[in-house]
Amino acid sequence: MREQLFDAADRILLGSGPEALTSRAVTDTAGCAKGVLHRHFTDFDAFLADYVLDRVHRLSADDLLNAGSGTVTGNVAAFLTALFGSVAVAIVALVTFRDGLRARLRDTWPAGVPVLTQGAVALADYLEDERARGRVAAGADTTVLGAILIGTGHLLHADRTGSPPTPAELRRAVEAIIPA
Repeated sequence: MREQLFDAADRILLGSGPEALTSRAVTDTAGCAKGVLHRHFTDFDAFLADYVLDRVHRLSADDLLNAGSGTVTGNVAAFLTALFGSVAVAIVALVTFRDGLRARLRDTWPAGVPVLTQGAVALADYLEDERARGRVAAGADTTVLGAILIGTGHLLHADRTGSPPTPAELRRAVEAIIPA
């Protein structure tokens, strides 16, 4: 049932945005009674916090960021496209939109917006592996690069109603950030 409710939240966020995400909308979209949500979660912010953390933990950089294969720029651009082409942009807006959710997440998440910080860590780890292979400059600060790449990716993808950046635009941004 939790997964059914989380999938309903995905559909609402992607279709209508965070302002449309209510407990009634989730249960209606999931095709269940409103009481079902409250049987599984203490309140709607608890549901949202579990939902956000579930989606963050599904972020698998391993599938997209295979150190030593392809090109560094291509791998990073593909990761950013996959990350921000998912429900991630809507989750960022949701976390920004709801004070109660941010407060809940602070109890379990170290800092920042979970999907963005997890993405930055994944990129930093990947870039560190590539640096060890000599495919990223030896002096590069991979932690800073991961954060910069996530911030840039978010800025390029932030308008969920507009067109996403083209692959060429995204590659150009990545190439400008990662030192050869």
